[in-house]
This record gives sequence, structure tokens and C-alpha cells, in this order.
Amino acid sequence: MKIGNIEIDSRSAGLAPMAGVADMAFRELCVEYGATYVVSEMVSSKGLTMCDRKSKKLLVLSEKERPAAAQLFGSDPKIMAESAKAALAFSPDIIDINMGCPAPKIAGNGGGSALLKDLPLAESIIRAVVEAVDVPVTVKIRTGWDKENIVAVEMAQRAENAGASAITVHGRTRQQMYAPSVDTKTIAEVKKSVSIPVIANGDITDGISAARMIEETGCDYLMVGRGALGRPWVFSQISAYLKHEAILPEPPLAEQMLVMLRHIKRLCDYKGESVGIREARKHAAWYIKGIRGAAAYRQQVGALSSIEELERLAFQIVTENQ
Repeated sequence: MKIGNIEIDSRSAGLAPMAGVADMAFRELCVEYGATYVVSEMVSSKGLTMCDRKSKKLLVLSEKERPAAAQLFGSDPKIMAESAKAALAFSPDIIDINMGCPAPKIAGNGGGSALLKDLPLAESIIRAVVEAVDVPVTVKIRTGWDKENIVAVEMAQRAENAGASAITVHGRTRQQMYAPSVDTKTIAEVKKSVSIPVIANGDITDGISAARMIEETGCDYLMVGRGALGRPWVFSQISAYLKHEAILPEPPLAEQMLVMLRHIKRLCDYKGESVGIREARKHAAWYIKGIRGAAAYRQQVGALSSIEELERLAFQIVTENQ
């Protein structure tokens, strides 16, 4: 698959943008396990144009995670164009526009999925960004704002008309948030309606669900979000199944704990131990999900204050689950 001039292995999957989760440490880890494309956490266009330090930090991309996109959100075409130009300082391979975030903080201010209620504005934002930068521009959307307003097909056509190089569709409305099951029928309709690549997102958790998504939608590529939480090896599982129809099992518990420690140590290296350990608590909770005794372990996770404590907890988990 090609997004503009960027080639991506379509027999695999990429890491979807997730605020507060898909930072550089996690993106790099997912690439090591086979993710062939990653997208940054979403960045405020207003914050970036006002030289907000936090916004700039979110855009830092390493050479270990290429190809990588910088994702921006906002509702003003001019500001979005200016922020896209500013984002080029971080050398993204692609600029991705968030038109799917369901969070009240984002949608309530006219950004993210709220743009699905104003398709002419959404189209004008895409066109402004495309004209402002010399890298491919992509768009991430949901199927619509609610079940009475399924607009994914029209939105995709408008995105293509405005110059977008690809479109990612999360198969739910904003109203549905993350349930019920993903709407593959609408993603398939989007695929039939445009000539640019269509990337499917939602409910992809292993090789079998990845293959089913491709079969039911005809999509060109897959993005995995929540299915990778505490499971960066899911990309290896997806790649193995799509390329060889091989089903890779979950790694042994001891290996899972080693992956967790490697992830958190890298997180602390990049952000400092104080911030890293605070953010590690949610990641550790995902890594231990489903393990026997997980409820008790989560209490310890919530009180973590150092890498050493996490190492002791990992050893305890493995020992008590042998």
C-alpha cells in the first residue's frame, strides 16, 4: 500500500493514535513487534501554533518508528494549516487529521468527531492542510456522529476531493464510543466509494479478527488501537496470520512481564522516572489484565513509585502464577 509516496506493508497492521498511550516509547515497542506504521498522539493545532511546549513534545518522532504520522486536531482551517507547517519541523512522513475523536473535551470544542456534523468545514480543513504541506495528508473519521447520521461515505469522498492520500475509518459513530461491535458494512461502502487507500480500525485484537476485517471490508490496511494495550506483540500475531495463516499464541507470562519492564524502563528513560512511573501504572494494569490474581496486583500497580517496585511485582506475578 502507498500513502502518497510512502510505502507500507499491507500484510500487517499499524498502531492507531491514542492520547496518553501511543507515545514514543510505546510506538517504538510496537514497531519492534511488527507494526509497520504508527501515528503520534493527537496534538492541538492551537497549542502548536502558540508554541505550546507540551504540544511540541508530543510530535517528537524517532528514527526507530518510521514511517510515522503526526496527528493534529482542530476546527479552524487556517490554524490547522499553520500547525501542519509547524509540525514539519519534526519530520513526520505523513500528517494525519483527527476527525474521529469522541472525547467530550475535543468534540465539545468543535474538533475530532464533531466535524462529522459539518462536512463542508471538514473538507475545507483537509484542503487547507493539503495545500500547506509537502507530505501526504490523511484523515481519521468515524462512521458518523450518531446512527441517524452515517456520513462516512460522503466524508471519504470529500476527503479525496480535498486531496487526502488515505482515510482511516473507525467503524462506530461518536455516540457509540467503543461499543457495540464495529460496523464493517459502512467501512466496506467507504472502500467502494473512493480510490484512495481505506484503513480500517476497530475490534482488531489478533490475526483472525484482522483477516476477518479485511475480508468483510476490502480495506487496504489495518490500524490497531485498544487491541495493543498491554499486548504490543499483537502486531506479530497479525502479521503471522496475514502472511502465513499461522496463529501465534500469547507469549508466556514471564516473557510478557519482561516486555512490560522493557516498555516502562524506556518510558522512564524518555520522560524521567517520576513521570514515567506515574504513566506506567495504566500500562502495567493492561499488561496484567486477565492474569490470576489481577485485582490484587492492580492495587500494587496503583501505588508504584519506582522501577524497582515494578520489577519486584513482575517477579511476584510470575512466581505466583507458575
